[in-house]
Amino acid sequence: MVSNASDRRPRIGITTYLEPTIWGVWERDASLLPRVYLDSVVAAGGVPLLLPPVGTDPSVLEILDGLVIAGGCDVDPGSYDAAPHPETVDTRPGRDEHEAILIRAALDHGLPLLAICRGLQMLNVTLGGTLQQHLPDAVAHDEHRPSPAVFGRTEVKIEPDSLTSKLFGERTTVHCYHHQAVDVVAPDLRVTARAGDGTIEAAEVAGHDFALGVQWHPEENPDDLRLFTALVAAARRRTTR
Repeated sequence: MVSNASDRRPRIGITTYLEPTIWGVWERDASLLPRVYLDSVVAAGGVPLLLPPVGTDPSVLEILDGLVIAGGCDVDPGSYDAAPHPETVDTRPGRDEHEAILIRAALDHGLPLLAICRGLQMLNVTLGGTLQQHLPDAVAHDEHRPSPAVFGRTEVKIEPDSLTSKLFGERTTVHCYHHQAVDVVAPDLRVTARAGDGTIEAAEVAGHDFALGVQWHPEENPDDLRLFTALVAAARRRTTR
């Protein structure tokens, strides 16, 4: 039996990695995503649907109620007309293009959008901004990515009268893992949170009910589901309109 839109759980699409992967006796390219994203969406009341970076078709958003642009590798500097920094490695131009198409379509159709870490960077680049390719060059420390596979802890200060402040108040401490960050801010983005060193930690798209990017990793803190709960709530409002 098919449920009505008003009583089904919102469907939240999440972009995925396409990476060389080993499992069992197999070594092949695979579409994958850390489970913490899935668990966060489910715990917030949504149904996660994975979106691989192949066969991109923005019409897939017609079956979704919300979209998450996940974290991952460095954004290709060619997407914002910059030469690569020596520390910019392991880029995936195909994924960049895939996510840019989905971001534009989501904004065009008012689909609730949460962009996480690399996702915020892709949101900024897609809307015409640029990136700082190696953040330690600008802030003179490695606290945003302390060591391989170790998340940093960053306190962020939040701008008032923003969606970010409604969710987190004036300040919050977050899990972070990145060496790139927003540099020139896209015209349609409003910066709504910064770290103490000035690094942009959150930004919102003007004129949208829920289009928010964060530089941190909310999926890494299962005790704080505020971002995912807000996304699912926005998706539910959209389905019942």
